[in-house]
Amino acid sequence: MSSAFRNDARTPAGAVKVAGVRRPVPLDGARAALRDALLRHVPADAREERHQKAIVRLVETETACFSRHTFTPGHITGSAFVVCEDTGFVLLHHHRRLDAWLQMGGHDDGENDARATALREGREESGLSDLALLTPEILDVDVHDIPAGKGEPAHLHHDVRFAVATREPGAIQRDEGESVDLRWFTLEEAAEKMDEPGARRALARLAKLL
Repeated sequence: MSSAFRNDARTPAGAVKVAGVRRPVPLDGARAALRDALLRHVPADAREERHQKAIVRLVETETACFSRHTFTPGHITGSAFVVCEDTGFVLLHHHRRLDAWLQMGGHDDGENDARATALREGREESGLSDLALLTPEILDVDVHDIPAGKGEPAHLHHDVRFAVATREPGAIQRDEGESVDLRWFTLEEAAEKMDEPGARRALARLAKLL
């Protein structure tokens, strides 16, 4: 799962919360690649710029940033906004635990690569086997709260998002363990269903790619 859950993680001043002062540590290849991709990404607004800086800081200071068990200050997730190129519709699933319409996405499963995670999660949660990136570059970034559950404390997802396309929209299959519904929407309908700033920003960028 990954989208901006209702309350994004920030202080009253609007800054993303971090856990104390953390110092950069030497970058391995995977973290360096993600850091470089994040720095190439141009934020759409001040909110996304704060989130971009928070994710860069996580990558630079936490060697286990890809691990779902890194709860402080959080961990990297990868998500995919799946579109049908022929219709321009976007695929959302109604997340079972979070009770919200979200894009496909979730935790790293050993890839140490947010792009690869987004593609795998997209395939698993949509049932679509032909997913391909519309662009290798990052579509959007967002840091958001995840409530406690499944034996895990409340924590932050540092979500790195990609635009992904299918040419077989009729082949979708719902993952019953993850979703209570799986459905195609127009971009306008999706913005209403998701109803939060990060999703609207990502969908607006997606519209420009189609």
